[in-house]
Amino acid sequence: MLTDITLGQYFPGNSPLHQMDARVKIVLLFFYIISIFLFDENLNYAIMTASAVLLICLSRLPVIMVLKSIKPLWWIILFSFFMHIFSTPGEALVKVWIFEITREGILRGFIISLRLVLLIMISSLLMFTTSPLKLTDALESLMSPLKGVGFPAHELAMMMTIAMRFIPTLLEETDKIIKAQQSRGSDIGDGNVIQRTKGMLPVLVPLFISAFRRADELSVAMEARCYRGGAGRSRMKQQRVHKIDYIATVVFIIFIGVLAVVQVMVK
Repeated sequence: MLTDITLGQYFPGNSPLHQMDARVKIVLLFFYIISIFLFDENLNYAIMTASAVLLICLSRLPVIMVLKSIKPLWWIILFSFFMHIFSTPGEALVKVWIFEITREGILRGFIISLRLVLLIMISSLLMFTTSPLKLTDALESLMSPLKGVGFPAHELAMMMTIAMRFIPTLLEETDKIIKAQQSRGSDIGDGNVIQRTKGMLPVLVPLFISAFRRADELSVAMEARCYRGGAGRSRMKQQRVHKIDYIATVVFIIFIGVLAVVQVMVK
């Protein structure tokens, strides 16, 4: 069901990841993503996988909930896996028509798929453990140096956060519309590709109307609260870096150092 998709949802908690400053989490996530593509040895991938499992445990979130974050992009992961299986030259294991499945292709496909899984899971942990308000403030704070050249840091951060926050809302609305249409005898999801595409029209029309209605209600609510962008805006809670953020930064630097040492030693 669409409601099983957890993309963009925040789950309150008191775990070490929940307590960290949002700015620190975003910066560490950025460098973690770089390390996924920078260090390409098998042992490094084992270390990164172990670190991802450790972070999931530290977040105190149900494992099944984190795994559900992969659901919206599972077809991209499978496509990447099979594309590398058939396109990577090497020792042929199986030949299907003009395509060959190679040992190197299987290994390469597994590594690429693992990269995508780690990327999705770690990025989802940021959303799960950071409230939309803190995420907006953190993005604005990180982009604030660009305000000097006229960059709309606050407006962009607000737009990104609202877009991510509306994802679960629209998914829930879509699921309700599909159930309502099916209760009226609509054959959504049955037949060939053309028939399934036509069957989605009764869903898309009310979904767009609902999305525009919610956007209009949101704009009215923001105007009623005298929202005028980031100019002169004050915050009730100021962002501060705490002891746990320094500890996480030191541990992450050690983690990157270990990956670099392994990369050099294996080479």
